[in-house]
Amino acid sequence: MPDRRPQRLEALSEAILEAHLDAILLTSLPNIRYITGFSGTSALALVTGKDATLITDFRYQTQASAEVGELARVVIEPQSLWAGLWRTLPTRSPSSIGFESHHLVHRDFQRLLEQGARWQWRPTIDVVETLRERKDEDELALISRAANIADAALERAIAEIRVGMSELEIAGLLERALRDGGSEGFPFPTIVASGERSALPHARSTERAVKDGDFLLIDFGAVVGGYCADVTRTFVVGAASEEQREIHAIVREANERASRGIRAGMRGRDADAVARGYIEGRGFGDAFGHSLGHGIGIEVHEAPRLARTAEASLPDHAVVTIEPGIYRPGWGGVRIEDDVFLEDGGARVLTAFSHDLIEIG
Repeated sequence: MPDRRPQRLEALSEAILEAHLDAILLTSLPNIRYITGFSGTSALALVTGKDATLITDFRYQTQASAEVGELARVVIEPQSLWAGLWRTLPTRSPSSIGFESHHLVHRDFQRLLEQGARWQWRPTIDVVETLRERKDEDELALISRAANIADAALERAIAEIRVGMSELEIAGLLERALRDGGSEGFPFPTIVASGERSALPHARSTERAVKDGDFLLIDFGAVVGGYCADVTRTFVVGAASEEQREIHAIVREANERASRGIRAGMRGRDADAVARGYIEGRGFGDAFGHSLGHGIGIEVHEAPRLARTAEASLPDHAVVTIEPGIYRPGWGGVRIEDDVFLEDGGARVLTAFSHDLIEIG
């Protein structure tokens, strides 16, 4: 794949100048990875209008050099990353430096005020995140590959599910299939929620044994090249009731209407309304309490947002989730989630697993 990092660094440098800053300090590890390529867990990055410096520790000496290459100067700091930053700053003498206010913890903000008092620090919001919203061809290829791995892993796992298995056992089956298929890891803990627990949108998998007639909601992801896929499907163990079929059909139609109807340039609230309006029209509006979706990329939850309160427009070439749901406490819930690419003139669904109500076990 071609190296896109120089263009990203150039775009960030332009954003720094437009904000009337001399530099920006990156503390978000996903943002650092996006700009520099460094995938370690300990780093600061200082980007000016001309160049970049990555500060990390001894554990990543070889890795940082290999991943960052000639894009940025790499500083291996033997004490603390912040000590390395203070030694780096005077050589550049920036007077006005932005910091990522969403990502800086209070303890580190105190460092800026006290140890970094000689420089002027200005809060910034979503400078790199805005650049990350639009996916290039290589990012799209990685997300698509992650989606393919997720689809195949789910197909393999459901063939092995039986009545009496625990939610944790099922999560283990799926996670093994993801690893076997090439996933680097899991972007979030796999959610397997059965029976009445399927009404919990972000349930934790437990030792509850799956019973005949249960809904089985599975929400999981795959990671390839640092990029995520996020998928949810809802099954029935054994034979589905008419009520289960009805609710599943409503959620399926809401999902497919949204996937057909959303476009780049729409406000996030208008995209949300495509699915929400249909569910409300069927009398279940109060049972759809979360937003329709979110951006996906290096992080499983990133901009843009598809929500009732989201006024910002959806950018072209974003990848977003479409995940309507209906949840009835004490009875169960249904969610169907796909990853969708907003390409010129429309939307392309990247996840291919069937939307049918599948009876398993």
